[in-house]
Amino acid sequence: MAAVCVYCSSSETIDDTYKDLAAAVGTRLAADGHSLVSGGGRVSMMGAVARAARAGGASTTGVMPAHLMPLEVADTDADELIVVDTMRERKRIMDERSDAFLALPGGLGTLEELFEVWTSAALDMHTKPVLILDPDGFYEPLWAYLDALRHKGFVRQQALSRLHHVPTVDAAFTALARL
Repeated sequence: MAAVCVYCSSSETIDDTYKDLAAAVGTRLAADGHSLVSGGGRVSMMGAVARAARAGGASTTGVMPAHLMPLEVADTDADELIVVDTMRERKRIMDERSDAFLALPGGLGTLEELFEVWTSAALDMHTKPVLILDPDGFYEPLWAYLDALRHKGFVRQQALSRLHHVPTVDAAFTALARL
């Protein structure tokens, strides 16, 4: 049993298929006996993953800066909702409480969190798995860019090997079990 940190969108303007993806992740997370660590929002993908995880019996922990509570609408149903002062504190607590990291499609916040946790893994600051779930090619332009950076010598292959790209929910949880 692991505490899995899920990074994903809190935007309400996204297509419902992404919210369905988040719910499928939450359902699988619970079915496999894991707990959820998230950004603590109850809207969009962030809310969908938390609701589905709880519906399946998983424990959920949300971490949210006080100034985002009105914007992301705090998940007051979380088993534990930790309110912090800053984004840096949010990420620190999410990192400390997680055994693995799974990024779903998202925007600036998702990318920022993913890159920080991946960078720290690439620098051997932790050995926790870092995965990107990409069922519809959302992250394909990023992968192409990262590969171009590798070819030009800006990103080491060793760093790229610390980031796992998976196409399905099943593949994500199979990879988590192996890592």
